[in-house]
Amino acid sequence: MNKRIAAIGVCCLLSSLVIAQTPISPQARPLAFTHVNVIDATGAPVRRDMTVILSRGRITSVEPSRAARIPAQSQVVDATGKYMMPGLWDMHVHWYDERFLGLFVANGVTGVRQMWGMPLHLDWRERIGKSALLGPRFAVASGIVDGPNPVWPGSILVSDESDARQAVSAIKRDGYEFVKVYNRLPREAYFAIAKAARAHGLTVVGHVPSSVTAAEASDAGQKTIEHLSGSLLGSSSAEEELRQRIIGLSKGGEASAGIDPGVRAALRDLNEKLLATYDASKATALFSRFVKNGTWQSPTLTVLRAMASLDDAKFTSDPRLKFMPRSLRDSWNPANDPRLASKTPDDYSLDRRTLRKQFQIVGAMHQAGVRLLAGTDVPNPFTFPGFSLHDELALLVEAGLTPMEALQTATINPAEYFGQRASSGTVEKGKIADVVVLDANPLENIANTKRIAAVVVAGRLLDRAELDAMLARAEKTASQQSVALTMAQTIETQGVAAAVRQYRELKAGQPDAYDFSENELSDLGYRLLAAKKVNEAIEIFKLNVEANPTSANTYDSLGEAHMVRGDKELAIQNYKRSLELDPRNENATQNLKKLGATK
Repeated sequence: MNKRIAAIGVCCLLSSLVIAQTPISPQARPLAFTHVNVIDATGAPVRRDMTVILSRGRITSVEPSRAARIPAQSQVVDATGKYMMPGLWDMHVHWYDERFLGLFVANGVTGVRQMWGMPLHLDWRERIGKSALLGPRFAVASGIVDGPNPVWPGSILVSDESDARQAVSAIKRDGYEFVKVYNRLPREAYFAIAKAARAHGLTVVGHVPSSVTAAEASDAGQKTIEHLSGSLLGSSSAEEELRQRIIGLSKGGEASAGIDPGVRAALRDLNEKLLATYDASKATALFSRFVKNGTWQSPTLTVLRAMASLDDAKFTSDPRLKFMPRSLRDSWNPANDPRLASKTPDDYSLDRRTLRKQFQIVGAMHQAGVRLLAGTDVPNPFTFPGFSLHDELALLVEAGLTPMEALQTATINPAEYFGQRASSGTVEKGKIADVVVLDANPLENIANTKRIAAVVVAGRLLDRAELDAMLARAEKTASQQSVALTMAQTIETQGVAAAVRQYRELKAGQPDAYDFSENELSDLGYRLLAAKKVNEAIEIFKLNVEANPTSANTYDSLGEAHMVRGDKELAIQNYKRSLELDPRNENATQNLKKLGATK
C-alpha cells in the first residue's frame, strides 16, 4: 500500500519529524485576550480594543475591553496592538506522517481537508478530537476513486455501476466523509458514484473526469471541484473536440511511469488550443451553473504556480526548504519526478501563460458568485505544510479577492461548506476556540497572516516561544540523512545483506543522525522493484516489517513484492496479515482477488 506514498507526487516520501507525538494539554483555566483587535471573518470591520474569553474549548465572550468581565483565575494575555482572526483551514492536503502535523498548527492552520484518506487519517481525526494528539482538525476524503486504468497506483478501481455501488458503500462503512473522484472514471461509473453517494448521504469531491463535462459534474451534485479541473475545457469553443483528445491521451499508464516526449508534445498542442479557444460567454454560463448548483471550487493556485515555476532557480531556492526533510527535497527535483522529467522550456513557458489564464478564471468565478475554498495540495513540489496556506491567500488576493474575502476562503467558507457555521469559522461567542493572534492587520496587507504571535487550538494557547520551538525541532530533524540513500549506495557496491546490516548498525549507533522512518524503507523497496531488483526489494520490505510490525503497509508492500516474483502463497500470506491489521486496506483486498484468495 505504501506504493501510494512512495510513487505519487502528491503523496511523496515523508520522513521523520518529531513535533506532534505528545498529546495536547487541556487549558486548565479560562484564557482572556485583552485589548485585542478582532477580525471575526464575517465581513464586518475590525472590532478594536476587545477582550475575548476562551474557556473549555469555546469562545465564551467577545466584548469591548472597557466593559468586559474577566473570570477569576483566568490566564490573561495583554494583546494590545495585536489582531485576532479565526484559525485557518487548508482545504486540500495530502499528508501521511503525524510527526509533521505541528507544522500546520505552527502556521495557524487549525483544520485540514485530507484529499486521499487512509485509515491513519481516521485515527488522527479521532485522537485530535479527543485532545490526545496535537494537530489540525481533520476532514477525511476517501482514497482516490478512478477507472480501471488509474492515474495513480493504489486507487480504488471502478468500472461500472456495480463497482460504484460497492465502492461508495465501503467508503461510507469505513467512516470517510467524502468520495474523491478522479480523471479516468468511465462516464457510467461517475454518474453511478454520484447516485450512490447521495443514497449514502455522502458528497462527491475531486477532479472532473475526462468522460464528463464540468457542467455535468456540477449538475450531478459534485460538491467541490479541485484545481479548476474542467473549467478551462468547459470554457472552450472547441470543448468536445478537445475532450476527445484528452480521453485519447488518458489511455496511457500510471503517472508514476512518467510522460514520454511524444505525449508531452501532444499535451502542449492541446493546451495551446485550450487557451486559444477560451470563450468568455461559455465561461460565464458555466460559472452561473456552479452558482446555481452550489458547486464550490478549491483552485489551489499555490500548486498551479509551483508546477509552472520549477525551472526558476529563484523560486526553487525557497528558504522554507530548511523545514523539509532531504528525501522530500530530492523528490521535488523535476529530474526525479516522472511527471516532470520530460518537460521542456516551451512547456514551462506555456504553463506560465496557462497560470495567468487560471488567475483570470478565479477572479471571474469570484465575481460571478462561485464559492471558493483555500487549498494548497501540499506536499506537491514546493508547497510547504502550513506555510503555503498563507501563499494561497496572497495568490487569491492577486486573482482579485479582497484580503477579507481571501481570509474567508480559509475560515467562514470552510465552516459553511461543512455545515458548521453555527460552531466554527468566525470569532464569535459560542464558537470553537481555534484562533490566531497576529502582530499586524491582514486586512491592510494579506502577508500579515504570516506574522503570528500566538495560536489557540481547541482552547489551548501556544505562544510564540512554543511555536518557535516546534519549528526549530522541525528544522533540526529535516537535516537528518536519508538512510534509504545510504543503503542504496551499499546495495550497489556490497549487496542487500550488507545494507541490512548497515541499517541495524546505524540505528543502534546513530539514531538521531538518520531518518529511520517506515517510508524511507518503503521508498527504497519500491525503487528496487522499479529497477527489477525484486529479490533485493523483498529483503528491504522484510526489514520494514521487522522494524514496523504493526503497520499494515509494510505487509502490503512485502506481499506485492512476492507477487511480482511469482511467490503466490507468500503474497497471499502477507496480504492477509495486512488486512488483519487494517481491514480497510482496499489494495490488499483487490490483490487477494487477483491471486484467487479470499480474505
